[in-house]
Amino acid sequence: MSSIHALSDDQVGQELRKMTAFIKQEAEEKAREIEIKANEEFSMEKGKLVLQETDAIDAAYAKKFKQATMSQQITSSKVANKTRLRVLGARQELLDDIFQAAEKRLSEGTEDKGRYEGILKDLILEGLYAMNEPELQIRARKADYELVKNAIEKAEGEYKEKTGREVKATIDEENEVAEGSAGGVIIVGGNGKIDIDNTLEARLDLLKQSALPAMRKALFGENPNRKFFD
Repeated sequence: MSSIHALSDDQVGQELRKMTAFIKQEAEEKAREIEIKANEEFSMEKGKLVLQETDAIDAAYAKKFKQATMSQQITSSKVANKTRLRVLGARQELLDDIFQAAEKRLSEGTEDKGRYEGILKDLILEGLYAMNEPELQIRARKADYELVKNAIEKAEGEYKEKTGREVKATIDEENEVAEGSAGGVIIVGGNGKIDIDNTLEARLDLLKQSALPAMRKALFGENPNRKFFD
């Protein structure tokens, strides 16, 4: 039978100190584990928050950049449109000035009587071909009657020579072209129901339409935006 020896006070103190040291060491290790884990979780949470904030800042910046870009594009488009309209307006103003100047000079074409008679003959002959009728009436300014009579005679002769058909044109003295006109004639056929306005003003109006594309090209160059041509 073994004997049980009682521990002395010193031995009890040593055991308590050992147990205390062990418990303290365990507590410190546990505390370090908790601290390390806490630091890891903090770092992860901090990284997550930083990433979220970074994404939010990036998104806000991208939105503002997009808005700024759109605003810049809209402003640029408005400026370009205004500039384009100003250019078109200036071009149209120049064309209008050219035609107004031409209109003012229409009467100059009648000053040379010989040349003007040739113009009247060509205008009448054009009407004879277009109407293709045996009898026609010619309206003109009263001041031009003598020149128109000579022009009619020449036009009738040329018409017969070219077509082999007779045609008779007479001056419609009851319906003369207004004296305010620059000149020219109106050819009337179809028993007075059809007429061709070959006054100088009417010819200029036709020229405005037919010659306008060529004038634009000559003055301003090719239009890069034009895809179709007549």
